[in-house]
Amino acid sequence: MSRGKSDSRHSDSRIVVAFSSMLSLALVLFAACGGPDAGGGAEATVFEGARLIVGDGSAPIEDAVFIVENARFTQVGSRADVQIPDGATRVDLGGKTVMPTLVNAHVHLASEREARIDQLQHMAYYGAGAVLSLGLDTGDVPFEIRNEMVPEGARSQSAGRGITSPEQGRSEVPHWVTSEEEARAAVRELASLQVDFVKIWVDDRGGQFERLSPTFYGAVIDEAHENGLRVTAHVFRLEDAKGLLRAGIDAFAHGIRDMDIDDEVLALWKERPNVVLVPNLPGPGVALDLGWLSGTVPAGQLAEMQAAQRARPAAQESFGIQARNLNRLNREGITISFGTDGSSPWAVHQEMEDMVRAGMSPAEVIAAATGTSADLLEISDIGTIVTGKSADFIVLDANPLDDITNTRQIDAVYLRGSAIDREGLGARFGGASQ
Repeated sequence: MSRGKSDSRHSDSRIVVAFSSMLSLALVLFAACGGPDAGGGAEATVFEGARLIVGDGSAPIEDAVFIVENARFTQVGSRADVQIPDGATRVDLGGKTVMPTLVNAHVHLASEREARIDQLQHMAYYGAGAVLSLGLDTGDVPFEIRNEMVPEGARSQSAGRGITSPEQGRSEVPHWVTSEEEARAAVRELASLQVDFVKIWVDDRGGQFERLSPTFYGAVIDEAHENGLRVTAHVFRLEDAKGLLRAGIDAFAHGIRDMDIDDEVLALWKERPNVVLVPNLPGPGVALDLGWLSGTVPAGQLAEMQAAQRARPAAQESFGIQARNLNRLNREGITISFGTDGSSPWAVHQEMEDMVRAGMSPAEVIAAATGTSADLLEISDIGTIVTGKSADFIVLDANPLDDITNTRQIDAVYLRGSAIDREGLGARFGGASQ
């Protein structure tokens, strides 16, 4: 993804980190693809017979075969195209559907180590392989865990502390800026932490506050690009979305929510084809059956959640605006990614259903939530099931291309080539205080 004028202006430290990461990935790929003796003779596991959704929007591969060695895919294709090595362990997935793990580009994680790890494991239980914690992180833990592979947990990125105008009574975690220099200083602090994104809020919260002005968010975007960083915006109003596009925003962490979009914003967006939308739809305002959550939601809590389900006309109206906007932007070829906001681990499945409800096809939604979202997070070795990438995938009992809610019928989740203990995780999280 283009970063405009920032491409040639990475700091030395970011260049070193990027080079080290590329070198590490190259060495792993060399080991994974170097023939039967690569990686010290690690055993190959052959998964065969499933319908395989690659994650790039292409047609599924029927009766697929893929091989995992050293935690990576070493061959992927139809049965006729894959050479199965002698002595490999074989796993029959006949009747199953396999898709990449989900990449959630908008969550908010706890900043305490134990709680954050619990969240990443709970998210993995529901099929997430990577998440971006967007703007409410404090302290060192988010950045420490970013550099770790949490056992049986999703990978994580961090935007550190986001940037907004003062919002007394709301979170005091973000940088509250009241001048252009404060805005630039906040970005420089984030750059020193090598955040994965800069998050800004441009919203008056229903008239409660002064929203971040074009002068201030323009300074944030300019300073971020000078430091090789991208900026994503919490936005509400169509007017602000237009200003942010003109200022060089890289992504939107929400859709436009105050009215249906017009031709002007569409033209601005098409002039900037690298700007990505993370729709982050609201609830549809209809009563939902939540019985599928019985895996890791304590029974008492789930009963309360189910009892609260009812039709909400105001919520339906809000959903309708955002759904129409998403549908139009998708039809016009705008890049759609995926995110849920908050910290609910199961919200990924509700968001996918809502994106289909808005008018996207199941295939489009799956591509948005896997390959496209991985591209947005610039994590090059996940998001699609292709040779050389990390073996992160979900095994489903039903086909989500027929019905997107079939993503909830999870048989197994594999991270880095190994199945996580969903039974143990489910017992742990579902056994919380009732």
